[in-house]
Amino acid sequence: MIKKLPKVAIFVDVQNVFYTVNQAFNRNFDYNAFWTKVSDGREVECAFAYAIDRGDEKQKQFQNILRAIGFEVKLKPFIQRRDGSAKGDWDVGLAIDAMDWAEKVDRVVLVSGDGDFEVLVDRIQNKYQIPVDVFGVESLTANLLVKAASRFYPIDEKLLLNPRSSI
Repeated sequence: MIKKLPKVAIFVDVQNVFYTVNQAFNRNFDYNAFWTKVSDGREVECAFAYAIDRGDEKQKQFQNILRAIGFEVKLKPFIQRRDGSAKGDWDVGLAIDAMDWAEKVDRVVLVSGDGDFEVLVDRIQNKYQIPVDVFGVESLTANLLVKAASRFYPIDEKLLLNPRSSI
């Protein structure tokens, strides 16, 4: 008899991960190491990476790397306001996708430190009775999100690229 692997849905807040990992470690997140960790002994049903599209070549290369790993990259245009501020936020899109997929999987994995996702994590756990794991930079992840998670995984050395890597 073939044992069925538990199904997992992965949601990555790319901007949040980029800025928090850079701020805390002055390094980049290792998406390959992360994929290896979360897919071990699991069947990845979906994996979304939510990012802002600035249209530059280096960013396109990064997005292609994510696709090669197995992520579906969802892009929103970068919007520069007249006052100089910028807009580009995937919180609602990520939350809708996570709710849509939660009933189809055995576990949800969220990569973000954004405290706004605490409500989403609670709702998925209560409505679908499945665990939600959260990966984030410990010192920069909202306490409410850490507490809401079924399990919190701090991003550490094992999930960072070496300082000379560009992606």
